[in-house]
Amino acid sequence: MDKQDMAALFAHLEQGDGAKFFEHVADDVDWTVMGTHPLAGRYHSKKDFRAGTFDKLHKVLPAGTQLTVQNILADGDWAIVELRSMATARNGRRFDNRYCWLCHFSAGRIVEVRTYLDSWLVGELFRQNPIDT
Repeated sequence: MDKQDMAALFAHLEQGDGAKFFEHVADDVDWTVMGTHPLAGRYHSKKDFRAGTFDKLHKVLPAGTQLTVQNILADGDWAIVELRSMATARNGRRFDNRYCWLCHFSAGRIVEVRTYLDSWLVGELFRQNPIDT
C-alpha cells in the first residue's frame, strides 16, 4: 500500500465514514492506545477496539471525533499518521486533540496500530462528560 492509498483510506475517517475505514482493518488487529485514560489499553480485535474507543467517544462527542489527517509518513508496510480532532463534547466544550498512529499494513489491511494522544485531555473529556461503563 503506497502513500496515496493510505491517504485515500484515512480520508474515510475525515469524511465520518468509519465503517468504510474499518473494512481495511484486520478483524484480529493488535491495537494499543497508549496512556492512562478511559480509552487506553491493548485491544486484540477490531470489535474490541471499536467498543473500547469509538463507541465510548460517540457517547461524549455527539457529532463524532471529526478527524483530519495532518501528515502521513510511509515506509514499506509501515505508516505514521498524524491526525487532529476538532470535535465538540456533549457539554459544549471543544475537544481538540492530536493523535499519532503508528500503523503496520499487511496485504492492504491494517494489522497493528500504536496510538499516541493527549491522555490528560481524554481524561478531562470523560470527567466532564461521564458515561455509564
